[in-house]
Amino acid sequence: MRRLFPVTEETADHKGRGPLVDREWDLLELAEAYAYPADRTPWLRANMVSSLDGAAQHEGRSQPLSSAADMRIFGTLRGLADAVVVGAETVRSEGYRPPRERAVFAPLRAAAGQHPAPVMAVVSASLDLDFSLPLFTETVTPTLVLTGAEAPADRVAAARAAGAQIVIAGSARGVEPARMVAALAERGLTRLLTEGGPSLLGQLVAANVLDELCLSVAPVLTAGHAQRIAGGPTVEVPERFILSSLIEEAGFLFTRYCRN
Repeated sequence: MRRLFPVTEETADHKGRGPLVDREWDLLELAEAYAYPADRTPWLRANMVSSLDGAAQHEGRSQPLSSAADMRIFGTLRGLADAVVVGAETVRSEGYRPPRERAVFAPLRAAAGQHPAPVMAVVSASLDLDFSLPLFTETVTPTLVLTGAEAPADRVAAARAAGAQIVIAGSARGVEPARMVAALAERGLTRLLTEGGPSLLGQLVAANVLDELCLSVAPVLTAGHAQRIAGGPTVEVPERFILSSLIEEAGFLFTRYCRN
């Protein structure tokens, strides 16, 4: 793993541990590289993976596009987050399980006043979810289900019976991204991470609430008709993000773009 950008005197000799090139970074080094900004809260970052030709999935799942380094970064971003926000379709297709405590991140989380593991927040207007899954029944902290004001009453009851907490963050039309971010912030969850999927990310982009995109570019071509990392409504004027960092390992590029 080597840092391609930014290149500074500090990164050339990282606190006596040698240059950050052509070696596996430990998780605390990754945590330092991906630290949330201290002066801007709430902060919503997305973590996604894409093939060279723009596919966000292969045969319906993102895992075939991933790598060992990508999974280390995936775990680090979770280790830094207050809450992981994910769409219902992604929960169903990717077989989501509850985030777990990890000893390596425990001191960082304790110092930041965070829960031992990030809270999972599932976005669903219909609440068409299997509430018997471990994601709802075997959590360190209760899973939040973000939904609209007119969510089906029987599904709300099923979610609560499973131990999930319902958070109303929208109207009859469903969840509204700005209200979602505000509702999580009101609960003290300001370091936010979304893992998509493409439909949810598209809504966040269209609503102009996304602050950062961590995009892993896999050195593969897939063709086919897979979704891009973001789908849905088109923004009126594309917003330009700034490259914050660029890391490479085994041909994978790990980019981090932030809004101004």
